Amino acid sequence: MKNLWSVQMLSVLTLSAWSPAPVVAQTALQAEGPRLLIRCDDFGMCHGVNMAIQQVIAAGIPVSVSVMFACPWYQEAVEILRAHPEVSVGVHLTLNAEWKNYRWGPVAGRSQVPSLVDSEGFFFPSRALLMANRPKDAEVEKELRAQVERALRTGLRIDYLDHHMGTAVQTEKWRRMVEKLAQKHQLGIPQYFDEAYSSATYAAPQAGKVDSLVAHMSRLDRQRVNLQVMHVGLDTPEMAALIDLNAFGLANMSQHRQAELAALLSPQFRTAVAQHGVRLITYRDLIATEGLAKMKRPVSTQ
Repeated sequence: MKNLWSVQMLSVLTLSAWSPAPVVAQTALQAEGPRLLIRCDDFGMCHGVNMAIQQVIAAGIPVSVSVMFACPWYQEAVEILRAHPEVSVGVHLTLNAEWKNYRWGPVAGRSQVPSLVDSEGFFFPSRALLMANRPKDAEVEKELRAQVERALRTGLRIDYLDHHMGTAVQTEKWRRMVEKLAQKHQLGIPQYFDEAYSSATYAAPQAGKVDSLVAHMSRLDRQRVNLQVMHVGLDTPEMAALIDLNAFGLANMSQHRQAELAALLSPQFRTAVAQHGVRLITYRDLIATEGLAKMKRPVSTQ
């Protein structure tokens, strides 16, 4: 178990290689600066998302990544992560497949969890459609367990569990299932460490995502860990063809994800991190310093 100093120094040293600020100035600022945890969701969803997150990792930004082990491209994400053991990895528990003409189904097998899939054997695109199908609790538990077990079989170091679209914690029973899995495998759960949540860049206009992310650096809570959830991707023909079947989905999704990537990699963001003395940490760091025993179910989650 790393102590607090070693974990903080690890993040400082990693950040100093990424940030334009001098190492000494970075360290002095970060001694009292706010903590920021950047989490990139949907790793493994498709090639375009994988290549975008690979850019974030290559830039040297301390990052946590949530992998969708039910998706067809998860194996590419695993290959990338095997080359980067410093990255904190989570299982993005998935019970929905929301893209038109690009669907996926259960790891446990459609015959094992028939109440979780539509007539073609795919996950439903929305929480409402899934709940309307009256999913069986035992089948939900079987599928969540199958996704975690697939993740562990890869040999990657898994640090935490979270949930895609909030579906895996839709009911009290399901939330307890997630908590039970985390306890069994000694994993963290995001927002169980009293993180201050933000996904401000997601809905910001494409041209305004850099400004949105930079402005957020000046508003970070100094008393809590600040969680910034990002949805990055590349504006390729593959991703441009994906249409969210949910009414709340963004139009021109691939352009928005490309703009989120650009904001995260921008020199303006680097400068803002240095100016505000922001300490970039990961869920691996947070678990090492806080301990799993300090986790507490939040009153509300995103």
